[in-house]
Amino acid sequence: MKLAQRIAIGYYKTKIKGTALLSMQKAAEQTYRLFCTPYSGKPKRPVPPNFNHAEALSVELDGLTVRGWRWKAKEPNAKKVLVAHGFDSCSYKFDRYIQRFHQLGFEVLAFDAPAHGVSDGKIVNALIYKNAMLLIEQKYGPLYAIMGHSFGGLAASLAAEEMATLKKLIVVAPATETISAVNSFFKAVPLGNAIQAEVEKYIVNMAQKPLSFFSVTRAVQQVPTTDVLWLHDEEDAICSFADVQPAIDLHLPNVRFHITKGLGHSKIYRDEKVSKTIADFLAS
Repeated sequence: MKLAQRIAIGYYKTKIKGTALLSMQKAAEQTYRLFCTPYSGKPKRPVPPNFNHAEALSVELDGLTVRGWRWKAKEPNAKKVLVAHGFDSCSYKFDRYIQRFHQLGFEVLAFDAPAHGVSDGKIVNALIYKNAMLLIEQKYGPLYAIMGHSFGGLAASLAAEEMATLKKLIVVAPATETISAVNSFFKAVPLGNAIQAEVEKYIVNMAQKPLSFFSVTRAVQQVPTTDVLWLHDEEDAICSFADVQPAIDLHLPNVRFHITKGLGHSKIYRDEKVSKTIADFLAS
């Protein structure tokens, strides 16, 4: 962990624990906002040349503008694919997939999640991201497929449950279980069991769903008519492969797994063999 990160964690730990002495509920709210805030903000990244040839799009979500791009296919009525990045990322990082899918004849859409890239907002959670995807579907769909990496994979799986016409879902190193994500956060920011319990209660009250609802394993069981390609690395240090094994053990007929070793959480989507596997699945 870098020195700046250790200093930031120490600052928030002291601040939140101080708040907890006065109000556990306010401490939970502060902690939840921290959990939902991209840790590197919105750094300026070079614009890939391909984005200069795209059509700018947007949807409005609870007063926020969620911005994206569209690459229209040469043929009319082409199938539409949405590319969704992960937490603390942006659409620019997935230019290789945008170009590849476009070359295959698809109309390609890519949007920066709320609080990311060129979109508005300061925090994001799985429901916010899912709702943004549903708005994209309503305004620019129908979608034939969604590809989502990490947190984008979780949001895409939740959105797929509400998209009757979605034919293919590709999740790359998805944030499989939100329960695990919360546990990992509290290992990195050790605030104690009492505050963690209060945060979990806060999430359940806000979402009106148990934490177990926010699960890729649960969601893919609800979309039997959607073909799912799930790619994960055995050495993923961010979204543990241990969370994936229960999904593999279900032997769902509509879910195909592609397991790698040594690529981790981010190299997996940059790997050429993985890219080809995804393209072949989409085109099949």
